Order: sequence, then C-alpha cells, then structure tokens
Amino acid sequence: MATVSSMYCRIDLSMGLICHIRRYLPSCHYLSFQHRTLLSAALFSTGVWLSGILLCRQSLKLLLSYHGWMFEPHGKMSRSTRVWVALVKAMSGRKPMLYSFQTSLPKLPVPSVEATIRRYLQSVHPLLEDEKYREMEVLAQAFQQHTAPRLQKYLVLKSWWATNYVSDWWEEYVYLRGRGPIMVNSNYYAMDFLYATPSPLQAARAGNVVHSILLYRRKLDREEIPPVMALGIVPMCSFQMERMFNTTRIPGTESDTLQHLLDSKHLAVYHKGRFYKLWLYQGGKLLQPRDLELQFQRILDDPSPPQPGEEKLAALTAGERVPWAEARARFFSQGKNRVSLDAIERAAFFLTLDEEAHGYERGRENSMDGYAKSLLHGRCYDRWFDKSFTLVVYKNGKVGTNAEHTWADAPIMGHLWEFVLGTDKFQLGYSEGGHCCGEPSAAMAPPQRLQWDIPEECRKVINSSYRVAKALADDVDFHCFQFSSFGKGLIKQFKISPDAFIQISLQLAHFRDKGSFCLTYEASMTRLFREGRTETVRSCTRESTAFVRSMMDPARGQLERLQLFQVAAEKHQQMYRLAMTGAGIDRHLFCLYVVSRYLGVESPFLAQVLAEPWRLSTSQTPQQQIKMFDMEKNQDLVSSGGGFGPVADDGYGVSYIIAGENLITFHISSKFSSPETDSRRFGRNIRQAMLDIADLFNGPANKVAN
Repeated sequence: MATVSSMYCRIDLSMGLICHIRRYLPSCHYLSFQHRTLLSAALFSTGVWLSGILLCRQSLKLLLSYHGWMFEPHGKMSRSTRVWVALVKAMSGRKPMLYSFQTSLPKLPVPSVEATIRRYLQSVHPLLEDEKYREMEVLAQAFQQHTAPRLQKYLVLKSWWATNYVSDWWEEYVYLRGRGPIMVNSNYYAMDFLYATPSPLQAARAGNVVHSILLYRRKLDREEIPPVMALGIVPMCSFQMERMFNTTRIPGTESDTLQHLLDSKHLAVYHKGRFYKLWLYQGGKLLQPRDLELQFQRILDDPSPPQPGEEKLAALTAGERVPWAEARARFFSQGKNRVSLDAIERAAFFLTLDEEAHGYERGRENSMDGYAKSLLHGRCYDRWFDKSFTLVVYKNGKVGTNAEHTWADAPIMGHLWEFVLGTDKFQLGYSEGGHCCGEPSAAMAPPQRLQWDIPEECRKVINSSYRVAKALADDVDFHCFQFSSFGKGLIKQFKISPDAFIQISLQLAHFRDKGSFCLTYEASMTRLFREGRTETVRSCTRESTAFVRSMMDPARGQLERLQLFQVAAEKHQQMYRLAMTGAGIDRHLFCLYVVSRYLGVESPFLAQVLAEPWRLSTSQTPQQQIKMFDMEKNQDLVSSGGGFGPVADDGYGVSYIIAGENLITFHISSKFSSPETDSRRFGRNIRQAMLDIADLFNGPANKVAN
C-alpha cells in the first residue's frame, strides 16, 4: 500500500525498479498500462518484504553466533555484550512462538582437528600412566597428520548442507542401531513431587495428569509454548519437541526407525496384564479430567483376566531388538494382532495404571530406591519401552514417567513434566474427596479392550525376552537420596558454580570409592545451535585430580586445597562453556569415526578413543524451565528429578537435581554383578565429599584466602 500510495504522489520509492519490472511484463488487451504498473509495484513490494525477512533472519543468526557473553566473569558484562544484548532483544520480538527462532539459529560449527586432539590429550593425561600417554600421543599425532585431514574435509562438506552435522548420525548410530535392550541401557525416568501427592486416588490423579499432558500437546501443536531462552535472552533450539507425542520406536533387524504421526486421538492403557484403547475426544473436544477419571476407574474395576500371552507382551520391547523385530514381522503383521499393535504404536503416549505403591516415605530409608527401579524398568512387561514416553500412575496416586531416548534428551521431557505437575496442582485441582473437579459424562463409551491371538511360538519369544530383561533389571543396583545439609544457596555464597561443586565432589567421592580416577561423562546441551542435542564435558581434568590428591594427602594444608579447588572449578566451567558453544571433544571425534567407516579408512586412534568406557556417567536434571510456581513459597513441591541406568558394567550412573536453595537429590545406579561398585557406598562417599569440600570454605583458611 505504501508503494502504491507513493506512486500516486509521484514519488518513486523503488528508484526506477518498478518501471524496469513493467517493461518485462507482457503487453496485451486485458493487461493495461495501469494494471502492469500495479502488478510491478506488487512484485517490487513482495520482493522488498521477502528481502527484509531474509535480512532480519540472517542478522539475528549472525548475532546469535556470538558466544562471548558466556565466557565473561559472573556478574560482569562488557560494553560489547551489552550492545549485543540490546540488539538481540530488539530483533527477537515481544512474544515469540515456539519455532520463531529455528531458522535464525546458527549451525553447529566443526572444530579444527588440531584443537580437538589437543583438548582430548589434555583430558586423558591424568588418567594414563606416562608410557600409555606417550603411546596415545603418537597415535594422535599420526592421526592428525595423515588420516584426519581427509576425514575433516568430508565432515566440513556435510556441515555445509546438513542442518546439524552431528544429530542425524548420533540418532542413528548411538540409538537406533543399538541391538541390545533399550530398557535400563537407554531409557530414563522422571519422578513426581518429592513430598506432595495432590490426590491419593489413582484414577483421579491419572485423569488430571493425562488432561494436563493433552493441554501441553495442544499448546505444542499451536506453537503457543514460548521457546526456552538462556538468561531470558538467547533462544534454544525447539526441534526435539516435534516428536514428543504420537511417536514410537519401531524395531528392525539391523536398525530401528522412529514412527511419528501428526496427530493421535487415543491413548493406550495397561493394567493387570490387559491392554486398552481409550479415546481422548468426545464431540471433537478433549475429555475433561472428571471424564478421564471415570474411564480409568472403569479399567481399574474391570475383572476380566488377560488373554493368553497378553500379560507379558510388552517384554518384547524390553529385550533384545532383533527377536522383537522378527516376532513383530511374523506374528503382528495381520489380523487382530496388527490392529491391536497399531492401537498401541499409534497412540499419543502409553499409560500404565500400576498395581504397586511407590514414593518417598519419611523414616523409610530405601523408599526412593524402589520408586526409581520401578520407573526405570518396572516388572519388565508393564511399560511399553518403545513409546516416546510411558506415564506411570501408582495406586497411591504417585506418578512418574519412563522416556525413550532417541527422539529427545531429558531437558525436553523435563519441560513437559514441569508443565504437567504445575497444571495438575495449581490449575486443575481436586475436590475435597480427592476426585477431579466437575461432573462426568454418562454418555461415554467405555474403554476398548484390545484383542490378541498370540500363538504358542510367539509366547516363547515373549518369555525369552522377559528372561533377558528380568536378568538386566535384577542386576541394577539403585540408590536415590536427598542431600539436605546445604544446597545451591550456600554454594553460591562460595562464589562457585553449583554444577562445578558437585562434579568435583563426584571426583573426590569416586577416588575414595575405587581408589582411582576414571573417564567421566557429564552431559551438556548444544541447543544454542539448530537441531543441537548434547556434548560431553570430560569432568575428570588435571586440575580436579590435583585437588582430589591434595584431599587425600594429610600433609596438604586447607588453604592449598581451597586454592586447588577453585582452580579446578574454574577449569570445569571453562570446559562446560566450550562444550555448549560447539568446541567439545567427543561429538567431533564420533563424526570423524563415522566418516572413516563410510570411507573404509582404519584409524587405530579413533578406534581406541571410542572404545574407552565411561565408568562415571553424570547428568544434571534442569529445574524451573517453566515458572509455574514459586519454589521458595512451595517447598513441599520440590521435584525429585530423574535418573538412568549405568553406562559401564563396572561403573556408576549419577543424575542429580538442584531443587531449591537447600536440597540436592542424587540418583545413583550401578550393577550388582560388579564387585567394584556399590551404589549405597558411593552415595555415602558423595555425601561426605560434599561436606568436606564445604568445610574448606567454612574454616579459618577461608578468611586468609579471601
């Protein structure tokens, strides 16, 4: 309109471009001179509009490629960063939608081979004896000079045309091509509120939680969820949220695939060995919580027994992948079995109405251990481990979830989980008797019982998968405990990153537990980049080992230990920043290895790097991604966090959540079959390490250091 108006005022904003476009338009009886002028103006305006959008996106992408803000001292901001913040805010808009920034996010950069190998050698130096380190140095130098340049060229080429040079290979080779059980080895879990249980009624709690999940899905479909912003300014990639619902991992003989549907209007439910299909809509509208409660109560009251082979059918998803793929193709490709399997695989998600009661109990020391194991593997046949996530509702009203890892990482599931728990407690609520609010509709059809015809031969495969899964589950040694002596409030007073404090405490605890250091994995996210997932922070550094040795040496003074700790904490923060900004070690080496396999190039260096076991695998559960409520005013609603199984047979898996100012919950996993590990012993060592490090700041040496 502005362009046309200026033409009538005899002002040519196009500087002659409209006239130039008009010359190339065909002259005919139905396209007069005036019409050609208007069409030329419309084409010019459209071009200006598209060019403006492209310019804004590219400008924002250029701004988001700046990561200097992350490396500045805490609480201080340079003038250039202040200008950058102002520009990012100006170009981001007031109310961005979920995927508003996707095309403006920069691509994950490919680090130089020289920098990656240098950082790799630094990371393994404290773990290797001098002779072994020199051998590794020789391998690394030979790789850098002879093999790496060719591999790097192909990787750089891929980074030009691929949205992310890591994510597709990571999904395929780390997750989908794994042929072992995904239960324990890949899937992870999330827990309910630690102390509060909004309703003790199983059907009512299921009704509110399922309705909350569906509200989240509706917001997701409409892109009404605001993107996660680092420091409230820098957008994170939202790509992983796309496959949260209506997604199932389909088994294959060589590689699995992810089946994702645009929509699903039903839910698959399991209770006492029976499967049900429950419609989530009536008359085009979502079922209300009270309606869902009625439907779930109907399932709980159903006295019918399981059909032959039905009770342990889900054990197929818990065992080895190849037998499951073969059984699926042979026994579930036609007839009622295919119809029923489709109902499960095409469901929005999977729900288990569990027969057990779990949760935190004051005075019962191991109550959280059983809760964690139940969510991680259950009975090995009462969770559909291939679904994007399985919601578990216990008979005492406690809830939890088990999530498949391929489609997304834990922070994505955590985002949903925070919304669900907050909506359940503060927006939906319950009646005085613990029921969902409102009145149920009597006109609803009851849930549909799924029908199966499982032959004896298929039952043998089911039982075989169950035995494999049961042996794996029984071997998991889990310990979950609350550390309440202090939390991030006190740690921040020490002017130390809480994550660095905990990671160095884990190094001290591990050395006391096993008498040695080990390769340590801490998950960091790379969602500052488009389709970014995770990167590894190698937490066992030269600086952290020097501090641990000083703690084990009675001749070392408190002041020296404190100084070594501060150096180690700063080193850890630097490593974390590098990982988040695309300058990590392990994803680059992983992709170089994949290229070498495609090209048929043998690399002893890469083969040795990827064969190294992670005997201490750690992860922090994010907290308060959505500000649903004030944590300090509702301390009974702190989250319990979540956890995962051990990565190495002789190692530990440690997940922790920093909940509020004065509580840290640890989830520790290991294997009973390893004589070197003991989850409860390691928990005691973690607790003591945290206290010992805090004492360094509380003693007289702290005053001297300050």
